[in-house]
Amino acid sequence: MSETEQITKNEETTKSDRTTTDIFAVYDENVDKYFDNVEKSISKYSQTIEELQQEYLQTCENVTKAALSLQKEFLKKTGWSTDFPEVTQKVFQDTTDGFVKARSVRDQVILATIDTAKQNIKIWNDNAKTFADLNRNILQSWLSVFTVSKTNE
Repeated sequence: MSETEQITKNEETTKSDRTTTDIFAVYDENVDKYFDNVEKSISKYSQTIEELQQEYLQTCENVTKAALSLQKEFLKKTGWSTDFPEVTQKVFQDTTDGFVKARSVRDQVILATIDTAKQNIKIWNDNAKTFADLNRNILQSWLSVFTVSKTNE
């Protein structure tokens, strides 16, 4: 068996009546175990984060409405006028529309960025085997240069 074949051999070997498992088999098993665990937890994280966002949004809305209700009740009981000039109403409506549009644009940018990142990761994933094959070929090339042939002895 050549030295190159010994380096790439991935089998169990016996030494002094003890069986040892190839380091890469152990590594591969543990990598699979780790990423299986990560995959299972991702959906839990996603669900929990979504629920947290919904709860936070609902809380913000409830706090805002409660504050407005309290202010309305206070003004009504004190007899203060709640009339609002039409110009000021327009300013508030335009400001709110501006916030909604700005948020919409921000959301579009964020979603496009996430989509681009997802596409880049997919490309990286698709090319991982190609990179490994290229590196394997480079390794074989180097090994062929540095491996001493037994026919020259």
